Amino acid sequence: MAVTSPRSGRLPWGRIAGWAVLVVVMIVTLFPFYWMLRTSFSSTRSLAAGATDLLPVDFTLGAYRRVLGLSSTAEAVAEGGSSGTVSFWLFLRNSIVVATVTTAGQVFFSAMAAYAFARMRWPGRDAVFMLFLTALMVPPIFTTLPNFILIKDLGLLNTYLGIVLPHLLMTPFAVFFLRQFFLGVNASLEEAARIDGAGHVRIFFRIILPVNKAPIATLAILTYITSWNDYFWPLLVGKDESVRVLTVALGIFRSQTPQGSPDWAGLMAATLFAALPMIILFTMLGRRVIDSIGYTGVK
Repeated sequence: MAVTSPRSGRLPWGRIAGWAVLVVVMIVTLFPFYWMLRTSFSSTRSLAAGATDLLPVDFTLGAYRRVLGLSSTAEAVAEGGSSGTVSFWLFLRNSIVVATVTTAGQVFFSAMAAYAFARMRWPGRDAVFMLFLTALMVPPIFTTLPNFILIKDLGLLNTYLGIVLPHLLMTPFAVFFLRQFFLGVNASLEEAARIDGAGHVRIFFRIILPVNKAPIATLAILTYITSWNDYFWPLLVGKDESVRVLTVALGIFRSQTPQGSPDWAGLMAATLFAALPMIILFTMLGRRVIDSIGYTGVK
């Protein structure tokens, strides 16, 4: 005969409380995204009257038509929207180009520098690395003016190269991040490769990079998101519409308000479009970021 534990009939209040806290945190985290959706589907003219409504106010797709350039200026103003337009596909292309080139260059050059600091022996290596790390303590804003003067003197204002060049090479954080994983690669793999006659270049491409795919993918994701969300530097050097990125375009779109108040519905629709690629990217590859936390670098 089975014996029933006296605890079996009790509710697991601790677990229920834990799940309740998680649900509350999830709601608080996702609510701004929902509010962005709700606003984008609302009529700009009716937003003030229904500012506290949880559902879209006078549901319409007008904001999305304005953002995608499917509405004329007269139609946009009649809907209470901005008279400005967003060349969405052009700005999306510019953002993709800038983020992709920046990520590819920064990850590749940072990996080479990390390999030099982690696996190569040369006089003063550790001292140079510590000096290199001091750059982490320098706020990025301090280098903005020198970089701008350099880009201007090179005649690279309003060009893709001018936007990506200051971030194209290695960064202290990226080098430090990858170096920690490169140090953990089993030395026997490198020794076996040297016995086979492999040099540093072959070891780097055939052993170090394949073994460290997880942290490299993590760095690439973080770099891409950072580059995609960058606003200040592209605003300084990429004012021309031909190289304007989405973040800058959204700021300009917000300032074009003939009715006296921003086109919040249009702005939220454009923001949703701008954030969607990053949401998809992180949904597909975010697991690599989590997995790399426990990655040892040894295979």
